[in-house]
Amino acid sequence: MHQFTVALKVDVDTYAGTRDGVPRLLEIMEKAGVKATYYFSMGPDNSGKALRRVFTRKGFLQKMLRTGAPGAYGVRTMLYGTLLPAPRIASSFPHILKETSAQGHETGVHCWDHVDWHDYLPRYDEKKVAATLGRATELFREIVGEPVKSVAAPGWTVSARSLAFQDSLALDYCSDSRGHSPFYPLFEGRRYNTLQIPTTWPTLDEILGTGGITAENVNDFYLSRLLPGLNVHTIHAEMEGGVLSASFVDLLKKLQERGVRFATLREVAAEHRATAPEAPLSMGEIPGRAGLVAVQG
Repeated sequence: MHQFTVALKVDVDTYAGTRDGVPRLLEIMEKAGVKATYYFSMGPDNSGKALRRVFTRKGFLQKMLRTGAPGAYGVRTMLYGTLLPAPRIASSFPHILKETSAQGHETGVHCWDHVDWHDYLPRYDEKKVAATLGRATELFREIVGEPVKSVAAPGWTVSARSLAFQDSLALDYCSDSRGHSPFYPLFEGRRYNTLQIPTTWPTLDEILGTGGITAENVNDFYLSRLLPGLNVHTIHAEMEGGVLSASFVDLLKKLQERGVRFATLREVAAEHRATAPEAPLSMGEIPGRAGLVAVQG
């Protein structure tokens, strides 16, 4: 019986992250004998439009500079949708989605347009939610050859309308939130039926450059956060599959030395679906992240 379980959730936000980061992560995980759950952005890469957050979200510029985002994401990515056309992500690399599934990893939908969902979801009416998420799930089915079973919202951003539409898809579970354990969400006075598996550890971009944490010592921080039971770690194809891949390789090695059991989120859902409690879910602030995220009460 394993004392510690770590579920790796991979958010794939960009064109470059899909093209370069995912294959690198697949290589790393194959060598380590680890399976994960990958969430793919399906539509256009409008990453350049995220720069408007400099003017609308307190702490966004500081975070970008603290984490070295320009170097991690690349200049072209930071111009997509503004000075450069927004390339289509999943339709440009269907073979990468298929290969991820073929290697035994779980795959799901992150979004259609990452930046638009993250920044404007509160303004989406029911039709807009259904259109954008429906478009993403349809393309996923066309490429992967099976219906979507899980969704993970960009930036952990939810609304009553998005949660309701996810319920209508009859998903196995979602991973839209930050918290401590699987639960059924109570959001704005309503109980939703889709199990939430929250991310329990901070992401790299939330902690790098804070409290003396660097790429060289960040894994000491993560090991200090390893708790008995379930730990859910969200990584990004653009970070751990890019300039910080060496840190990720080291993290997997150190976790394996601790005797950690690795699981996909599908496996976690199967283990917790029948016993997970209801818990409040609300949009709130967490350290290291600019803007609001869905937080388990």
